[in-house]
Amino acid sequence: MNRAYDPLNRIAREPDALEAFYRDHVEAVQRFVARRVGDPHLAADLTAEVFLAAVDSAATYDRSRGPVLAWLYGVGRNAVAAEARRRARELHAVRRIEGRRLVDGAALARIEERLDAERESRRLYRAIEELSPDDQALLELVSLDGLSIADAARVLGVKPATARVRLHRSRARVTARLHETGAPELPDRALPVEVRP
Repeated sequence: MNRAYDPLNRIAREPDALEAFYRDHVEAVQRFVARRVGDPHLAADLTAEVFLAAVDSAATYDRSRGPVLAWLYGVGRNAVAAEARRRARELHAVRRIEGRRLVDGAALARIEERLDAERESRRLYRAIEELSPDDQALLELVSLDGLSIADAARVLGVKPATARVRLHRSRARVTARLHETGAPELPDRALPVEVRP
């Protein structure tokens, strides 16, 4: 993905740009969502919500602050958090019925495959839930979503040096907790040893 990619300008100038933007980023957004929810119908709904919110808030994207994927993950975090608040207020059955009507069999099978592939990430995420919400978000953006520390710091509105220290401490806490619970060894991509700038 190109750092100079500007979804707002492209969508405004090119009629097919929205579809291209979606195709360019849908897999990354689906992985992001699949690590945070276990229901394939909800994952499909949230993926759609991320793109709707991204189009609605495209004017807030500032390419000088980082790549479009980091911005999309910020939009995704907001969408996932908003869904968690909604689900606390709404009946669970209404949301499930609504989501199932919108997903055909082939799409559901693809979503279930993605959820299965991300099962180990969800196990790690349960261990991460013991961290503070800010530390959880930082660890997720860097270790799970692949952002650099500087880009994750931008998404969270903190200084890169602060993010580096918090990330180091968070990784140590999660690793210690997983060893206490006898969880299997972490995959290399989950908590990388090397810290990227």
